[in-house]
Amino acid sequence: MAVLQSPISFISSIPPTTRWFTLATLLASLFFFWLQWNSPPNQFPYIILVPGLSLFYPWTFITSALVETSIWELVITLITIPPTLRYLERIWGSIETLKFIIATVGASNIIAFGFNWIEFIATSNADMFLYGMHYHGQMALQIGVLVAFTQIIPEHQVQFLGFLKMRVKSLPMTYLTISTIMTILGFQSPWIIIQFGWFVSWIYLRFYKKNTSDTVGGLPNYGDRSETFSLVSWFPPFTHVVLGPGGNFVYKWANTLHLIPSHGGDVESGFTSVPGSARAEAERRRAMALQALDQRLAHNSTPSVSGPQSAAAVSAPRPAPAAATEKTPSPSSNAANESESGDIGAADASR
Repeated sequence: MAVLQSPISFISSIPPTTRWFTLATLLASLFFFWLQWNSPPNQFPYIILVPGLSLFYPWTFITSALVETSIWELVITLITIPPTLRYLERIWGSIETLKFIIATVGASNIIAFGFNWIEFIATSNADMFLYGMHYHGQMALQIGVLVAFTQIIPEHQVQFLGFLKMRVKSLPMTYLTISTIMTILGFQSPWIIIQFGWFVSWIYLRFYKKNTSDTVGGLPNYGDRSETFSLVSWFPPFTHVVLGPGGNFVYKWANTLHLIPSHGGDVESGFTSVPGSARAEAERRRAMALQALDQRLAHNSTPSVSGPQSAAAVSAPRPAPAAATEKTPSPSSNAANESESGDIGAADASR
């Protein structure tokens, strides 16, 4: 009885979105294996995404992510996706996790569909680009959760094979590099979907994800406009000269066309059109608090005089001036506040 209760207790402890998404992946993949076993070789366009036929089966833009076409793909997916989704769901909640899955998978497949049609128009090779390539599985979601982990725990260190260590913030670009190499070698399907998944998940987390625990003046707060999660932060410094102005240009037009949700501003000044985000403001205030703490510690660590006066000084240290710690930010903070701008590629809300 205890043996039976243990798996049931474990399954019931899994958050609902992760539980049902994992079950759907397992059942859809097993159904695909059954079709392959009992049917002649076919692409099964009603299950996986085939660019030339997917308009007749529009649900495959989402449901194709539930299908892994080989045992190895299914094993890798079951090892990587459920634990990571479980972690995210406990932080974000079930609804936001489900929205993230649908946005990452759906938008990535739509981009892949459009990209294949552009290749067909340019080459007139329908057999290759419309019917010879198909997309399935959760590669886009895999890099999506890596992007989410980079946002949440970027400095956390993971270990592979007992000796290879890497920080979480390095994992997405490593996976993206592998995808790029495989695509150049001719394996566009399905490896290119990783590149689309990386960009889509970053766009969603940067601008569209609703932060239920982070509001500004009672207004809903969306995305993460902090400098550490900007687009240029993913690339080497020498590329920032090109990516920064390009990102600013795209952000400007996205704002003009209202493609980006409105965003709350400074906590103290109420709503403003300057995208500063509560997270970026919190980071700026944290830096100011650390500076004030350093000043206080430096003041308390001054050499004390001998005698009764030294004991009194130790027992009642003179506090740092309140005005200096609360109202006089550092020059770097002033410069950051003056240069605060909504930038899709560079720093959106400098501290």
